[in-house]
Amino acid sequence: MARLEKIEGVFIHEKAIVETDRIGEGTRIWAFAHVLDGARIGKNCNLCDHTFIEGGVVIGDNVTIKCGVYLWDGLRIDNDVFIGPNATFTNDRRPRSKSYPETYVRTVIGRGASIGANATIVCGVTVGQWAMVGAGSVVTKEVPDYTLVYGNPAGPRGYLCECTRNLAFEDSVARCECGKAYRANADGVVRTE
Repeated sequence: MARLEKIEGVFIHEKAIVETDRIGEGTRIWAFAHVLDGARIGKNCNLCDHTFIEGGVVIGDNVTIKCGVYLWDGLRIDNDVFIGPNATFTNDRRPRSKSYPETYVRTVIGRGASIGANATIVCGVTVGQWAMVGAGSVVTKEVPDYTLVYGNPAGPRGYLCECTRNLAFEDSVARCECGKAYRANADGVVRTE
């Protein structure tokens, strides 16, 4: 597909290169961003300067992708996700120059998750819903829902409410100041109200 300069209801900066028309209303794409044909981007997203999105990437609604982020084939980003500046994603566990796999490893970023600046997400993991990855962390394994991880390799450091406040569990139950309640069980943390 050729470069698109206008899509109804979408802001495309004059210095951006957009080759897909599968972009939801209210999305803003800023200078020096490059979006390849086939990529799907939801409504009300914000793709900041110097972002790159390959054609096999799927992005939900209300997603913010800060400057210097490159999203590769195989990546799925759910609604309401924040990706900090220069966060890094991979899609091949054993890359070699001029060697291309038949399919790329799938990585999923769950609804409401936040990825801190300069964090690296190794392919094949799922970052759970409302989880948070600290700046500069290296994620090499699954991140459960509502879990705060950081470090290299990233490990669990606590639990967070959807509003980002810390959760303190007593008898497997936590209630946030904002009114939301959670229960911890063998499968992780779930919101109860």
